Amino acid sequence: MNNVTEFILLGLTQNPDLQKLLLPVLFLVYLLTLTSNLLISVTVFISPSLSSPMYIFLSYLSIIDAFYTSTMIPKMIFDLISKRNTMSFNGCMTQLFTEHFFGGIEITLLVIMAFDRYVAICKPLHYMTIMRRNVCALLMGLTVVSGFLHGGIQVLFTVKLPFCGPNVIDHFTCDLVPLLTLACTDMHILGPLIAANSGSMCLLIFPMLISSYIIILYSLRNHSTAGRQKALSTCASQIIVVICFFLPCIYLYVRPTAIYTSDKAVSVFYTLVYPMLNPLIYTLRNAEVKNAMKKLWGQLQSNI
Repeated sequence: MNNVTEFILLGLTQNPDLQKLLLPVLFLVYLLTLTSNLLISVTVFISPSLSSPMYIFLSYLSIIDAFYTSTMIPKMIFDLISKRNTMSFNGCMTQLFTEHFFGGIEITLLVIMAFDRYVAICKPLHYMTIMRRNVCALLMGLTVVSGFLHGGIQVLFTVKLPFCGPNVIDHFTCDLVPLLTLACTDMHILGPLIAANSGSMCLLIFPMLISSYIIILYSLRNHSTAGRQKALSTCASQIIVVICFFLPCIYLYVRPTAIYTSDKAVSVFYTLVYPMLNPLIYTLRNAEVKNAMKKLWGQLQSNI
């Protein structure tokens, strides 16, 4: 039986002074995240030099990061302004779905990006044959399907749980673990099964990705110095992104269903800081992206 019609989100802090400081910080983080990710997407879209599948996937990743952040920060900003920190049961389930929908897309996309680098570096003569335009479109479609399945499974299990009170979530978002701790049923068996949907993806895919990059890096020993440096720069960016995404994911979901004091800090990095850092990681370490952005900036200045 479900007696809960809405949830109360305690947010990042209950301190009024910190809340006043948090409002402009969140707004700035959201603005930077949207602007930087949009800039990468536009740059890839209009730059002929960035037409390879690697940059198409990068543009797609930027779009997903922008959407992912938008599932949380606008609501947090609205709550701080309105002093109203409630969310309806349906709204909570919707946020849970969208979080894991875009998270599932990102996990699959990182796997595809690793596969793209493997083909480009280890099978260069077959790259254009394997990574054809229709294949890339099919792979991006696969990310949407995987995201829908991942988010749908989370909500399908969670919405069936009985919530009879309390309805206070000590978090800034309707995430899986905080919700499971409120369910009025024995979660010793069911909880790990539900969390395993996220935990297994993180725990299985992370070592697979790291292993694939080790194979890629090992194969670079046969490349020229210039080719090795270029490939290392690209792979290093993707490895940094993979580590920043998966380590917090593993911490939050591969463990018993319980709330820890460090959860909010890890979630802040995982959901708010990480999408903002992605564009910086790729642009600062990729000469082609930086040159394309400089050229785009020069064109805008000349038009003005």
